[in-house]
Amino acid sequence: MPELPDVEGFREVLASCAQGKRIKRVEVNDAGVLHGVSAGRLSRDLEGRRFREPERHGKWLLARTDGPTVLLHFGMTGQLVCCRETDSPHPHDRVVFTVGRDHLSYRDQRKLQGLWLADDADVARILDDQGPDAMSVDLAELEELLSRRRGRIKSALTDQSVLAGLGNLLADEILWRARLHPERRADELTDDDRRRLHTEMRRTLRSSVRAGRVPTRKSWLTGRRDDSNPTCPRCDGPLSRKRVGGRGTVWCPKCQPAGS
Repeated sequence: MPELPDVEGFREVLASCAQGKRIKRVEVNDAGVLHGVSAGRLSRDLEGRRFREPERHGKWLLARTDGPTVLLHFGMTGQLVCCRETDSPHPHDRVVFTVGRDHLSYRDQRKLQGLWLADDADVARILDDQGPDAMSVDLAELEELLSRRRGRIKSALTDQSVLAGLGNLLADEILWRARLHPERRADELTDDDRRRLHTEMRRTLRSSVRAGRVPTRKSWLTGRRDDSNPTCPRCDGPLSRKRVGGRGTVWCPKCQPAGS
């Protein structure tokens, strides 16, 4: 599933492929990914406009134009891809923007999210239930957010209304690095726990953004979690797995013991 680093990568694709360019044509190959806007209106309102500098908030990408904004969410399998006009069409290209000699394609196999067309007020309304972006939150803000949560820390980190951008892989990776058990109550973390969590979150996100995804290196939990007999990259002990808050969760019982 695309998480913050993936969407930051899509923001860079949009900036390099389309920023400053006029939208010559909008092709909607599957209107099932459109939310609150018809294919005809999407084309009418965007063709002739120019893409401005894109923005990201959590897992949302804001494709600004000199008119309305296109909001994109990538669900489980979405991507944003820059292609040449001569490239063969892809069967999962749902919406294609022609910009200069390039095609900017919203590509998604499962179609669990999609595109919204919004003015400034609509953007604010759509993003109103999002917490602060995980890349920009400071320690004091994180402490305040977690102190109000009685649930488990894993659930708090993946709740987009608390902190925007973290998904299952990032949350497990950050908790493993911070040596915190995923079932710890968020409001019971110590000052040291929260400082360590904030430090490891920033480090993990910076590395992931540089890689354009959550890395699957063997020195990372994400590089071990899907092995047939997964072991901890730190202590080489066996990893544990269960559902926490409805999400498949992986941790090291030695490095992250219950109560840690």
